[in-house]
Amino acid sequence: MAKVAKRTAAARAQFTGKTNLTVEDAVKLIKTAASAKFDETLEIAMNLGVDPRHADQMVRGVVQLPNGTGKVVRVAVFARGAKADEATAAGADIVGAEELAATIQSGKIEFDRCIATPDMMPLVGRLGKILGPRNLMPNPKVGTVTMDVKTAIAAAKGGEVQFKVEKAGVIHGGIGKVSFTEEALAQNVRAFVEAVTKARPAGAKGTYVKKVSLSSTMGPGVSLDVASAAAH
Repeated sequence: MAKVAKRTAAARAQFTGKTNLTVEDAVKLIKTAASAKFDETLEIAMNLGVDPRHADQMVRGVVQLPNGTGKVVRVAVFARGAKADEATAAGADIVGAEELAATIQSGKIEFDRCIATPDMMPLVGRLGKILGPRNLMPNPKVGTVTMDVKTAIAAAKGGEVQFKVEKAGVIHGGIGKVSFTEEALAQNVRAFVEAVTKARPAGAKGTYVKKVSLSSTMGPGVSLDVASAAAH
């Protein structure tokens, strides 16, 4: 049997018997228990009553967190000419066309968000098998296929989080750093839950949000009272 580290055991002890907490209580508990040597990320997981194998039950979208993610986001933009210049001026980390596609095909992916102008999609589409599994494929539904590259770059770097339901009906994302204030984290939690709730697909039947849980990168998870998570 694997030996449990003292830090892990101590953290788990603080969570024992605590379930269905309010957002504020859960955030306070996680901040208190976080003991890693780095600034851990607050992670959220939502179990939804959907089967994403059916097209009318797919859930995906984007949310602008009111207090950002605390993470430095590297942005790559597929564009040519004036739009490439606009992307560079707007702070994109990587800008290119065929040469950028070749770099990605070689396995070198040094960005966290990929944006493309519509005219570049025939080229970007060839990278679907590489970018798709990493949730990096530009998509007009979440604003990453656009002529307004300046706004898209600003959103990506300013705390925008994309979400997409996985096969098991779960959505998860990083929504801030444990070093944030309790109030800031609670606001981010509710913004994320609200965005997923609004993205409810037409094919969803019965209870849509079944469970919401929070955890830090290295810490145990705790379930939230769904009503508290959905409150404004």
